[in-house]
Amino acid sequence: MYKGSICDVGGLTVGHAQDEKGMTGVTAILLGDGAVAGVDVRGAAPGTRETDLLRSENMIEKIHAVVLTGGSAFGLDAAGGVMKALEEKGVGFDAGAFKVPIVCAAVLFDLEIGEPGIRPTARMGYEAALRADTNPAQGAVGAGKGATVGKLVPGSVPAKGGIGMASMQLPGGGCVAAMVAVNAAGDVVDPATGITVACGSLAGRPVHAAEALLEGAQAEGFAGRNTTIGLVATDVRLTKAQANRLAQVAHDGLARAIRPVHTVADGDTLFAVSTGQKSCNPVVLQTCAVEVVSRAIVNAVHPDVLEGA
Repeated sequence: MYKGSICDVGGLTVGHAQDEKGMTGVTAILLGDGAVAGVDVRGAAPGTRETDLLRSENMIEKIHAVVLTGGSAFGLDAAGGVMKALEEKGVGFDAGAFKVPIVCAAVLFDLEIGEPGIRPTARMGYEAALRADTNPAQGAVGAGKGATVGKLVPGSVPAKGGIGMASMQLPGGGCVAAMVAVNAAGDVVDPATGITVACGSLAGRPVHAAEALLEGAQAEGFAGRNTTIGLVATDVRLTKAQANRLAQVAHDGLARAIRPVHTVADGDTLFAVSTGQKSCNPVVLQTCAVEVVSRAIVNAVHPDVLEGA
């Protein structure tokens, strides 16, 4: 029975760490002995680490962790702590006398939410990695601690964002799942109902960003202060090229659940990893990946219900 968790894909564990004063945090997704991975960076203001390694033509075949973190570019320090925890466990790329953990990361901007001088550190990343298990929380935890949504209309008060998960069973017994930290400039819309479930407000009334912009409202100048980041995982066997394609297609899940999305004010980035040897028609896998990404986004702002499909 799937729980609607990223850990429904075998071999994954997840740990969160956060600072309550800084209203920021780190989520470390550990990939066991390694997973084939790809990435697609779609937003115009990204902050990432080790994404070039995931190009199909480059040497590294597997990575060992994905870090989602707040703190804007400062938060990339957290990946060093995850590397340290993995090195202590003997996990990493075999470089002769050394094991070098390959840790990819993406950041979101939450510096204006809590005390601005408190950012995710290597220590916070280390703690997140040590806490990794198969029962991670969602909502305002880890990388979603200081996340907000609905920031495009001038003067509007943002709604709370967060980190969410979803999973689906695939034909043949495989699984695809997603974990997404939602800090979007736009609003969150439930694609199953068409209802806006999180948006900014003016004078206590909801403001639907896309509709307001279409009607002539000016967009707020929040370039680089947003970003939705996440991971799609599956136990279906993939090559690096296929993992990169899965990450590309999975961005359609953002387009279904965030309105507007992929703006100049966002740095949207999705990773994709494969941990197993199961088989699935690639179009079916990609279609289901889009679905779990959109569900995870809704669950990020409504974290109380966690269930699979």
